[in-house]
Amino acid sequence: MICNAVRHKKQIRVEKNDEPVQIDLKKYCFKERENQEKESSMENLSAKELFEIVKYSDADKNEWNNLIDISKNGTFLLNRNYMDYHSDRFTDFSLLIYHKKKLVAVFPANVKDNAVYSHQGLTYGGLIYINKLSVIDILDVFECIILYYKNHDINTIIYKAIPYIYTAYPAQEDIYALFRNDAKWIGCNISSTILLEKKLKFVESRKAGIRKAINNDLKYFCSDNFEAFWKILHDNLDAKYGVKPVHTLNEILYLKGLFSENIKLYLIQKQNDILAGTVLYLNKQIVHVQYISANQEGKKLGALDLLFDYLINNEYKDYDYFDFGQSTEQMGYYLNNNLLFQKDGFGGRGVAYNIYELDLRRK
Repeated sequence: MICNAVRHKKQIRVEKNDEPVQIDLKKYCFKERENQEKESSMENLSAKELFEIVKYSDADKNEWNNLIDISKNGTFLLNRNYMDYHSDRFTDFSLLIYHKKKLVAVFPANVKDNAVYSHQGLTYGGLIYINKLSVIDILDVFECIILYYKNHDINTIIYKAIPYIYTAYPAQEDIYALFRNDAKWIGCNISSTILLEKKLKFVESRKAGIRKAINNDLKYFCSDNFEAFWKILHDNLDAKYGVKPVHTLNEILYLKGLFSENIKLYLIQKQNDILAGTVLYLNKQIVHVQYISANQEGKKLGALDLLFDYLINNEYKDYDYFDFGQSTEQMGYYLNNNLLFQKDGFGGRGVAYNIYELDLRRK
């Protein structure tokens, strides 16, 4: 479906299930059509102020990915080649937003029952847009998105906002738009992040681990041996929490093949034995730690202390941020103190991953 919206101060008609209904919007003229063709002209609509909403389809993949690349707040996780690795688990309901036939924003989303999530399969989602859009533009875009979803019987939008560290330029217009639309703050996960330009010193326990690793002649290196690391990771998660990694081995190998410059594996070994490792996601100016794990010997010998000393102080010292990821569960209500202690020991400090709920039934 294509939705067209523009500021307009009068009552308008919305076609829903082929039945016209009257809606008093005061600010927008909005109408829907059942075909997927973008019309070259919109009768009685101002081209200057027009926003056009299109439901995403596979045919839009290249255009979507190009927008992610030029946006001020997109990351490779929002590239369709990454998003679609688990497309069988989610019903996609993503949107493309055009202005004068130019794609200016995308909204990654899935639908479950009568709720839209942005996005259940990702750490974050939300509106991704180009730098030219102003606060007023984003307010308009939000109303267009709300109207579109309401017209498709959606009651709720769950919005995982992108943390500021992932943006190439200030991009919190969406947070203001959420506030203006009475969104409820329902979750706050906390991550540990290092500002590399002004990084803090490691705590003594991390320094002691580095000395121990050096004394035991541990070596670090970049590797493609995901199989060896996945065994350590799987065994640790299963023994400690009774869970599996978010990605299967085949999935991470598939993603590594697609994003070889963005996904990196580093390992620590003693002689020929792999003791520990980490999977990093590289996003423009930020290094994100996706997975960390060590076997019992690696923990005893300070393997991860040595590895992260190298990664933070040498390999990625010219990046802006080094993000260890979240230490919370249950929408932020459970804090894993032991995990947080390790990350804070390297100089990580808190960055919020906020989650909001928009109740469209009140709109």
